[in-house]
Amino acid sequence: MSRIAFFGGTFDPVHSGHVLIANTLVEQFALDRFVFIPAFHAPHKPDRPPTSAFHRYAMLCLATAGNDRVYVSTLEIEKGERRFTIDTLSELEAEFDACERFFVMGSDSWADIRTWRNWEQVLLSVNHIVVSRPGFALSIEHITEPIRKRIVDVGSNDAASAQPPKGQKYGIYFTNAANFDVSATGVRADLTDGRLDRIADVPSEVAKYIEKYDLYI
Repeated sequence: MSRIAFFGGTFDPVHSGHVLIANTLVEQFALDRFVFIPAFHAPHKPDRPPTSAFHRYAMLCLATAGNDRVYVSTLEIEKGERRFTIDTLSELEAEFDACERFFVMGSDSWADIRTWRNWEQVLLSVNHIVVSRPGFALSIEHITEPIRKRIVDVGSNDAASAQPPKGQKYGIYFTNAANFDVSATGVRADLTDGRLDRIADVPSEVAKYIEKYDLYI
């Protein structure tokens, strides 16, 4: 059975941490495919309109071109509207029902999960991989007991054969194998003067694209 992971978000812009997550999880979980799903507009981030979805899609394609197991989906962009994760998961289940599916999120999203529409259903309807990052502890105090029962802490270990806890259909896997100290918010702040000071924060191809199209200035 093929193993596929999906990673949704605005990716505004995609940065080196996102790429590290994809490349690391492909190996740690023995994934056949890792798929970025850029949002047209994240419904839980209403205050700031994102950069054009077409620019964000192009930057993701540039950033992931070197890994033939990492893809970029247009699923949410083609809808041209704000979408909720629960709706996207239903579509992915219908299309990839014969595959073992994982949904990826960072620890910042994990901390805010209760703000998501039907958040408990989101966490109970598929396998999840939660990636830790500096400054965001993977707490379980904010989630319900049925969800806590599904948590498996794999650390930085090989998780190719990791299984959900006994009696559970899906697992929620905590991993610290892709620690990174960079955020899209920080990258945008760095670029406001038209220059990227922390050049390691963004793949070089993406940095050139940002400069060419005068993004984030």
